[in-house]
Amino acid sequence: MKAIVVTDEAAGTAGMTLEERPRPEAAGNDVLVEVHASGFTRDELTWPSTWTDRLGRDRAPSVPGHELAGVVAALGYGTRGLSVGQRVFGLTDWTRDGTLAEYAAVEARNLAPLPGDVDFTVGASLPISGLTAWQGLFDHGRLQAGQSVLVHGAAGAVGSMAAQLAREAGARVIGTGRAADRRAALDFGAQEFVDLDGEALEEVGEVDLVFDVIGGEIGKRSARLVRAGGTLVSVAGPPEARPAEGLAIDFVVESDRAQLGELVKRVREGRLRTAVGNVAALDDAVAAFNPTERAKGKTIILVRP
Repeated sequence: MKAIVVTDEAAGTAGMTLEERPRPEAAGNDVLVEVHASGFTRDELTWPSTWTDRLGRDRAPSVPGHELAGVVAALGYGTRGLSVGQRVFGLTDWTRDGTLAEYAAVEARNLAPLPGDVDFTVGASLPISGLTAWQGLFDHGRLQAGQSVLVHGAAGAVGSMAAQLAREAGARVIGTGRAADRRAALDFGAQEFVDLDGEALEEVGEVDLVFDVIGGEIGKRSARLVRAGGTLVSVAGPPEARPAEGLAIDFVVESDRAQLGELVKRVREGRLRTAVGNVAALDDAVAAFNPTERAKGKTIILVRP
């Protein structure tokens, strides 16, 4: 099969190559998925799990990518709940070869059915962004209707999901980003917008929840905006500052079939949109991940046209 391969962490996306690799086998409780579309997160090339297995052993060269949409091609021993020929999407294991390939072996529990009226491209754009937003807002942030939430990067892949889900939940949503992101952030559900380059973040006032995808100095300043009993939730690593009278939580997204089902249900009903940017073929994936100008939205690789 064809697959994108990385061998050197220091080289980053410039070190990606398209190669022929053996087709993986479905182990116990796995399914073999014929990949139709795949998502990729640039940060994953810095994650230890991209280069080592669960026991810490070197596993390079690695196939990156952890989001997919495709069709079940084979079942491993003991696998239940899915069937050959079924359309699926989901988030794969961090320490195994990923989804930028024509086939991927995935634990069945990490996948959810993909309805026939949802495009594979959309399905592949949902797992990391959607699950991160859902878990940050509701599992860790305990967001309730009537509360206020500050969503950093509200026009990005994760932030746009968080803005939409928070707005639907009845929260007051303040989005942030660059000046050029204002219109997109408002379109994705933010009721207010702060240009982090040209406007004072502190003018937002107190909020119940901060959803932080940036960290650093922005994270520190955001911690001071959390009102008593509120929460700062970060996906940018451990917060460098904590709210004076609230919680600070960082987390790593986990696959969850029920939550994937909730997300795709909202997509079908027109209540949730994904921020898909460039869509490229597998043969053009290396160039797509090394753009000459800033890319907007999430890059999706269409493995099978």
